[in-house]
Amino acid sequence: MLPIAVILMLPGPANAEPAPARQRIAFPDERLEVYGLPWYSEDKPALRRLPLRLKDRFRPPVWELAQDPSGGRIRFRTDSTTIGLGAENPRFSNMHHMASVGENGFDLYVDSDYVGSAWPDSSGKMTKEWRVGRERKMRDITLYLPLYKGVTIHEISLDPDARLEPARRYAVSKPVVYYGSCITQGGCASNPGGSYQALLERKLNADFVNLGFSGNGLGEPAVAEAICELNPSCIVLDFWANPSAEQYTAALPVFVEILRRRWPQIPILVTSPFYFPAEQNGGDVALEQSVKRLAARAFVEKRRRGGDRRIWFVDGLRMLNREQTAGLVDGVHCNSLGFYFNALGLEPFLRKALK
Repeated sequence: MLPIAVILMLPGPANAEPAPARQRIAFPDERLEVYGLPWYSEDKPALRRLPLRLKDRFRPPVWELAQDPSGGRIRFRTDSTTIGLGAENPRFSNMHHMASVGENGFDLYVDSDYVGSAWPDSSGKMTKEWRVGRERKMRDITLYLPLYKGVTIHEISLDPDARLEPARRYAVSKPVVYYGSCITQGGCASNPGGSYQALLERKLNADFVNLGFSGNGLGEPAVAEAICELNPSCIVLDFWANPSAEQYTAALPVFVEILRRRWPQIPILVTSPFYFPAEQNGGDVALEQSVKRLAARAFVEKRRRGGDRRIWFVDGLRMLNREQTAGLVDGVHCNSLGFYFNALGLEPFLRKALK
């Protein structure tokens, strides 16, 4: 055995070439397209949900939450068998009712399949490499950005000789715009790709913009006016959770009227509250939920009687009902199962609106 051992210990040929270095594509790069952050071209490389020039029009909490890139995606095509990410999330945190990946991290999807996630280390840095296939072929890659914390992307890395191209377009390229509360923002999905909007994006091959603002989806005209700068395919108003019943009843008509002045015919879906377990005990919670449901339905029916045939009421109990409360993490916010229920309930209405 001695001669074999000696052979194994000998160094390799002196002229052996080192493995070629990975391609490192600094972000931003025009081939790494940003979706879901419609004002990105104005403020890049900042990854935020509202434009800096409108900052003074929004209440400070709304502007602060706009720094969370919920719904933001980086999309591209490549034949690389591995995908690397270098990013930083210096303000990461850990809420008691939400997984760190959903709050602070990234999800990687190949075509419509989940591959894995990345999350910050103790210093807020993220360095991750995923294997996405064995054979060299073009694949559609989507990186979902964190739901609740601002992030900086430094680079995407690929195999040394891999090709990189812009992503293929969505079948529904004009985005569905969602406006609402913490539930709309994504609280408390375990993964960034697990919000109900992301689930519907993959089911319908439809782009989207998430304008849910945790605790601050109050139906404010300033946000409606900002939405009027966009070019959506449909608008989903899902802001029932944050205002009181009185505030909601007053805000909904004003919000819709602003949108209708801009787009007389654009499809608008108005959702009502889904089920909270506290409703079974009666009292204030049951009353508030009931009043909001009645107000949303009555408002939509009135608009339709008046000739607005492109607005629809979506009963929130179709999105999560009493038999589906395992989909709630704390009796209020959805877990990933709850968002799956939400997506199933909203899907037929959205398909009809997008025809």
